[in-house]
Amino acid sequence: MHEHFLQLAIAQADENVRTGEGGPFGAVIVKNNQLIVSSSNQVTCLKDPTAHAEIMAIRQACQLLNDFQLTDCILYSSCEPCPMCLGAIYWARLQRVYYACSRQDAAAANFDDSFIYQEIAIAPEQRHISMLQNRVPNATQPFQSWHEKINKVLY
Repeated sequence: MHEHFLQLAIAQADENVRTGEGGPFGAVIVKNNQLIVSSSNQVTCLKDPTAHAEIMAIRQACQLLNDFQLTDCILYSSCEPCPMCLGAIYWARLQRVYYACSRQDAAAANFDDSFIYQEIAIAPEQRHISMLQNRVPNATQPFQSWHEKINKVLY
């Protein structure tokens, strides 16, 4: 069964390349062995660097299921998710992920995310794109308001 859904993700990726819609990545989300959504990389056509296949599939599945958590869902991807997609997968709380190609396969096709993995381990201010904390007096106020909020939805 896993091979079937991986083949769907791969077909989605290949079709995306053939139609000129975007990059060679596809993803599907399955719940109870039923296909929920199928998506592909839309970065170039949407002019959105976050429109990776996995992100697009997560967005669509959340809308379809009317939930921001996909705890009973499995994601199948044509390729190992990048660091951004990995973060989204954890935030969406997917049950499991299966992928076909590795990040090394992606790098061989000039989709190399290794620098991002390396950047994560570096102190924020020493990263290629410097990230500098600038504490202002009320910086933690939103967290305090959140803590005090009675009817919040935890996630």
